Amino acid sequence: MSDDIQEAFERTRAAGIIAAGALDEVVKIIKPGITTNQIDSLCYEFINDNGACSAPLFYRGFPKSCCTSPNHTICHGIPGNKTLIDGDIINVDVTSFKNGWHGDTSRMFYVGEVSIKAQKLIEVTYGSMMKAIKILNKKTSLGDIGSTIQTYVEKEGFSVVRDFCGHGIGKKFHQEPNILHYGKKGTGPKLKPGMIFTVEPMINEGKYEAKMLNDGWTAVTKDKKLSAQFEHTVGITETGYEIFTLSKKELNHPPYSV
Repeated sequence: MSDDIQEAFERTRAAGIIAAGALDEVVKIIKPGITTNQIDSLCYEFINDNGACSAPLFYRGFPKSCCTSPNHTICHGIPGNKTLIDGDIINVDVTSFKNGWHGDTSRMFYVGEVSIKAQKLIEVTYGSMMKAIKILNKKTSLGDIGSTIQTYVEKEGFSVVRDFCGHGIGKKFHQEPNILHYGKKGTGPKLKPGMIFTVEPMINEGKYEAKMLNDGWTAVTKDKKLSAQFEHTVGITETGYEIFTLSKKELNHPPYSV
């Protein structure tokens, strides 16, 4: 790879490690009785203590350092005074900005004892992301990513959210290409070494339709059934791919062993 690509990968790797580390810290505090504001404070402090900034904070007016999306919230939930209760599930989405580059990742968390259906939804969501990542190489088309996710998810009886997608990332938080999580195999442009983007499927227990709340950020399922999401930042290499946001403590999906 060229020097420019190597530098991009090194800087994304550094930012990704911090973002993943923030979610490792969240594992330690997730339990019934905490507020989403407490999660936000922890992420803000961890990212800053590690020499980075929180990219979501003030991005297009977003007021917090991470997104907290419980239960039927699909994405972009704003942390606040909401207290988590036993049986909740929640996605925490963080992006660190270090030395001019971004690392973006999210994970699902159990709050206490969660239902079997919630566990399956989370398992399938994580599995869909990893199945898509594992096919990545310079011969993969963008349509292959969406097709892989959609085929697996729908076979398991769930649905793929259409209104949001993954995205290119680097010096800018969001850039081309858009990474759809549904689609037709073999369609769209081929991936190229040096590309950096997110894979972040949002999977619903019920139908895929979403609606926006009045805050202008929070997206929820129309049918009020559960939603789950995982996200990694990845880069395309000459021989395959690299995941920049893996947990160093191997805390990549629940149930987490602390």
